[in-house]
Amino acid sequence: MTDHSKLSPESKVVAAGRPERTADATLNPHIELTSTFVAGGELGYGRYGNNTWSHLEEAISAIEGGKTLAFASGMAAISAVLTLFKKATVVTSESGYLGTLRVLNDRKIAGDFEIRSVNITKLEEVKSALVGADLLWIESPTNPALEVGDLPKIIKAAKDAGVFVAADNTFATGLIQQPLAMGADISMNSATKFLSGHSDAVMGSLSVQDEGTYNKLKEIRSLGGAIPGPFEAWLVLRGIRTLAVRIEKSERNALEIAKRLSNHPGVENVRYPGLESDPGHQVAKSFMKGFGSVLVFELKAGPEAADKMCASSRLITYATSLGGVESLWERRHRWSSESPSIPKNLVRLSVGIENLDDLWADIEQALSS
Repeated sequence: MTDHSKLSPESKVVAAGRPERTADATLNPHIELTSTFVAGGELGYGRYGNNTWSHLEEAISAIEGGKTLAFASGMAAISAVLTLFKKATVVTSESGYLGTLRVLNDRKIAGDFEIRSVNITKLEEVKSALVGADLLWIESPTNPALEVGDLPKIIKAAKDAGVFVAADNTFATGLIQQPLAMGADISMNSATKFLSGHSDAVMGSLSVQDEGTYNKLKEIRSLGGAIPGPFEAWLVLRGIRTLAVRIEKSERNALEIAKRLSNHPGVENVRYPGLESDPGHQVAKSFMKGFGSVLVFELKAGPEAADKMCASSRLITYATSLGGVESLWERRHRWSSESPSIPKNLVRLSVGIENLDDLWADIEQALSS
């Protein structure tokens, strides 16, 4: 395996996860379509491993650190982490991803978990909740509230308290922040989003510090059947190659759109960490290498107007998900399971790589619809 450790992250996403450079080797890995392997090797069976997964896992590890396992989806990866704990006191954000909150609540109802929901922007509140806890599941920025916690300080506080730390790094990816380098035990990505970048694959990943934890999660993946398809793994790996340039362009678009929305009379409470006026800007600036390309705002006219606006766009797609080359938006409370802490009229906009003026023209006409 070629050593890429001294390369910049922008180069790592291009170089990592490729076949060894031998004579007549292919530049890109093959899509390994097989359910089993000839006996005598390390893989043995299709549920235990696949060389296409391995190339993808190497590429993700190059920017996240640790050792990586690919999963069938982001939720499969999240569920695998929670499976590590039979009984636990879990500290998590009160405004985090609805899928995570749903699974945590199900475990609470089953009597497995005690849940302590916190505002991650309030460090002392988080520290208090960590006393006697077993697991910190943290997102920063949060989905969809775009709240930013002081991740290095929060992770340090958790480790000082003897708490296992898993960080959802989907909004930032390893190009913008590296939770493992801050001391987290696990960094999770919904690879469906920015890593894939083309809205054509569903996948998740866990990058892990400790070898023992890695082996437990690998067994959970194998026995639970939460494995990715080889073709999907190849698609995500192909998407990672352009991650740096996609983030660069979409971030520029997102910042300018956030500025313009902040001055629009029909809009209020624009949240984007890249705005100097954003409550999380200074904290984000202190450790993040960028601000991502997701923003949220509230429509003054209310939830129904927000739904109408989203349905009226011609360039931006009215759809859930994020992180693709195409811009997507939706009112988050169209999902009944969305956190009650999220305003009913809040719209999440994942900004893509389209022409900025075309995007803004579409937003303006949709706002006036």
